[in-house]
Amino acid sequence: MHENIIFLINKSEITAGSRGASLGPEAIITAARKKGSAIFGQNEVHKIENANHLLDLPTPYKFAKRIDGLLGIYKDIHAKVSSLLANNSFPFILAADHGSAGGTIAGIKAAFPDKRLGVIWIDAHADIHTPYTTPTGNMHGMPLATALNVDNLECRVNDVCEETVALWNQLKNVGNIAPKILPEDIVYLAVRDTEEQEDCITQALNIKNYPVAEIRQKGISTIMSEINEKLSMCDIIYVSFDVDSMDPDLTSYGTGTPVKDGLSPQEANDILVAMAQNPKTVCMEIVEVNPCLDNKINTMAEVTLDLIESVTETLKK
Repeated sequence: MHENIIFLINKSEITAGSRGASLGPEAIITAARKKGSAIFGQNEVHKIENANHLLDLPTPYKFAKRIDGLLGIYKDIHAKVSSLLANNSFPFILAADHGSAGGTIAGIKAAFPDKRLGVIWIDAHADIHTPYTTPTGNMHGMPLATALNVDNLECRVNDVCEETVALWNQLKNVGNIAPKILPEDIVYLAVRDTEEQEDCITQALNIKNYPVAEIRQKGISTIMSEINEKLSMCDIIYVSFDVDSMDPDLTSYGTGTPVKDGLSPQEANDILVAMAQNPKTVCMEIVEVNPCLDNKINTMAEVTLDLIESVTETLKK
């Protein structure tokens, strides 16, 4: 039971390739007001200062776009999340894009340096690129690599400048703990759109992915039991949910990188509720709602609100 749930809003969208995710948290709040939900009035809402002014300037970091700004965001989120956890609060993070999730992990690890942290990554994408492997330079594809403290030089395709390397090393070391998680303590759900370099490192590290077909074949109850067994040595768990894990035809295209054949909203709900019921879960994060891309007039935010309400109700039981 978590009485003190605090919503932490991060509107920075500097790591995404498309624009508009900074409006995602407000779109969710707008959906709550439209619905008559008091969820954001009954729980505290805190905000992280965003770095979106960097979108109005060119970035010199071709293979790690706006990494200088992201380093500041990592530090801010690290400090805020660790402080909330130290005060026995439950951080429920609503972020614009997924690039800042490594800062969340840094904050959790700072609060619990001696505890083993498990990560449930629910996403269409693996988000384990590095500046050496990225095809785009967009850093929302790199947060897990920062938490794992990996470079994946074996699959290197980019010649990265020294300044980027220095910033990348600082990013990996935010909180002065590296690595922050072990590969055997990561579980992917619904990942289905990856590049060769990501496939190489996830196979080398033996990171488990549950494709949508396997989730449906086994059933969510069985999948959750398997995950609990796999992470049985972990003391605490962080759940990171990208809305593109859901099928855009069943929700909307209101996210930066939609991928077909994803989870249904009900499946997403059941997974998140199951994780909210797990006493090891200490933090959740939901990312990548983009109302500017929504083909159904804020439907993605409305679907996401339903998920947030279900999780919050479960956490408070």
